[in-house]
Amino acid sequence: MDESANIPLASWGVPFLAEPKEVSVLRDLVRTRLSDWGLRELSDSAQLCVSEIVSNVITHVGRGTPASLTVSLRGTCLRIELRDPDTRALPMLVEASDDAEGGRGMALVDALTERWGVELHGDSKVTWCELAAAPATSERHGRSARVTRAAWVLSSYGDSALFSTSRRSRLGGMAAEAAAIDVISDLLHWLQVHGHDPEAILDRAQTHFEAELDAELTSR
Repeated sequence: MDESANIPLASWGVPFLAEPKEVSVLRDLVRTRLSDWGLRELSDSAQLCVSEIVSNVITHVGRGTPASLTVSLRGTCLRIELRDPDTRALPMLVEASDDAEGGRGMALVDALTERWGVELHGDSKVTWCELAAAPATSERHGRSARVTRAAWVLSSYGDSALFSTSRRSRLGGMAAEAAAIDVISDLLHWLQVHGHDPEAILDRAQTHFEAELDAELTSR
């Protein structure tokens, strides 16, 4: 088994209360996130899955239940996870007629996804499903992982919301540049304190970056 497939290339999550009005909000958030990740082709299916598993909690666990939604890109799979505190009300695959107003539930999730399941934990359960994303080259995977790690580091130097690719404002660009300069400066200080040559490492990093960029452009 390829262990790297279990390492998220990108991940996003949000807590919420299981109320009908939250369904459309969560759908919008997921659509925006997938657009940021370049996965618009999965948006409709992912939104439908989110609607069904959230509605399942509202109906069978109860309105107002505290829950959390997580969406992550793992290898060539988009994984959607919903955590709630009830380990007794388990989602079930029930067939429904085409003209039924309800009852589609997990049958729709089963039809849209590669696989789905439920994980039981001590005080909660996680209902999850996976959709197949378009295969990406190793260069694209590497670049995605690097960008994700960089965003995580930058978020510790400022307002993480300003670094979202969905907010392409002048303020966001300036904040990202300032944070990146602080990160690089801190790394250069650390290297110097530990006996390394900051200028030599900067040159090597630039050479490495340009080589990766050339390889990516060649593979297109």
